[in-house]
Amino acid sequence: MEAVQGEDGIGRCAWAGGPGPMRDYHDTEWGVRTSGEASYFERLTLEAFQSGLSWSTILAKRPAFRKAFCDFDAEAVAAFTDEDHTRLMSDAGIVRNRLKISATITNARATVALREAEGLEALVLAHAPDGPVDHAATTSPESLALSKALKKRGFVFVGPTTMYALMQAIGIFDPHLPGCFRAGV
Repeated sequence: MEAVQGEDGIGRCAWAGGPGPMRDYHDTEWGVRTSGEASYFERLTLEAFQSGLSWSTILAKRPAFRKAFCDFDAEAVAAFTDEDHTRLMSDAGIVRNRLKISATITNARATVALREAEGLEALVLAHAPDGPVDHAATTSPESLALSKALKKRGFVFVGPTTMYALMQAIGIFDPHLPGCFRAGV
């Protein structure tokens, strides 16, 4: 797999070749190392909501997700009640999927509980690959291990494909294709 050259003459990963929000996300955020519990919780949540949908849909709804889930403050989301769940199910700004909303609340509670151990960020980072990755892959031994570790700690909607996408998004490894101007940055 190789990068493609856009109309602006810059090589990028193929999914970000054309102008617009996807390219902006690729150029400024995707594969950039992030830090902090809220950042990790946000990305974990958005990757779960993306399952079965396009990433462009999630990006377009991201401001509404941030508002609905208290800027991904795990403690605030962990305190959500049945009434909050009902409110979220009627919020047209987000993806209204009962199971994914429930998963977000469950994962917020698991994130808060994880503070007594290593914390969400440290747990994810502990599963970083040691060497190069296969850019054609959708899972890896590390994403499978991370999925199992999170499930063991009470997280849901954290399958190995979703965790691989999470690892790419938050820069656990360089996800950019050879020839992409972001590769190796």
